Amino acid sequence: MRYKVHQFEINLEKDRQKLEDFLNRLTGEVVSIIPNNKNLSLAQVYGLARRINFLLIIEKVNN
Repeated sequence: MRYKVHQFEINLEKDRQKLEDFLNRLTGEVVSIIPNNKNLSLAQVYGLARRINFLLIIEKVNN
């Protein structure tokens, strides 16, 4: 088994269809999706609000 890690830049309010299309094009099995939270303001630093700027998508592929 091999794994591929994809970085998917995203704006959750606008890119839902783009993410769905990307996931449907993958040929392997999606093992995990890991969001990267970007802290932009004091409220976000304290955990009151978050902004996800990209997702790491781990795909298991057959050789």
